[in-house]
Amino acid sequence: MNKLISIILVVITIGTTNQTKAQTTSACSTENHQKFDFWVGDWNVYDTLNNKVGENLIIKLEDGCIINEHWKSTNGSTGRSYNYYNTVDSTWNQLWIDNQGSNLVLKGKSEPNKMILKSELIPGQKVDFYYNQITWIKLDENTVTQTWDVLDKNHKLLTTAFKGIYKRK
Repeated sequence: MNKLISIILVVITIGTTNQTKAQTTSACSTENHQKFDFWVGDWNVYDTLNNKVGENLIIKLEDGCIINEHWKSTNGSTGRSYNYYNTVDSTWNQLWIDNQGSNLVLKGKSEPNKMILKSELIPGQKVDFYYNQITWIKLDENTVTQTWDVLDKNHKLLTTAFKGIYKRK
């Protein structure tokens, strides 16, 4: 009888442990879902002349399935982005919306310590079509650069719209 009780207790313990692991492991805790985690944090953002241009709080939501950006510039503009890894096509995606009425939809892939996201072709005024491409590079645990390039339809650089240096608060 004691042996039977011991076996039952072992089975219950194993079942409870496995159930607890299943509850604490998110569907978005895969290595691919964590490729943009280097951007998560509370940041001061500077231009290339070391002038502070804003602050950015990057947090994870929905059990790590969303990386949410809260941007506030020194000139009063604000914006948010929602970033996620799409398992269907193995891409990273961003939807940016700001208080100026602008939005941007980007898609791309990660490389080691780097994220490169690009828009679809957009009709232009000075050129017929262009892409927006934003690249984030982790320099170290406390520094990330973000470069927003505008490319022509042949992927040639037209201009750099923004280059920010993120320094962890």
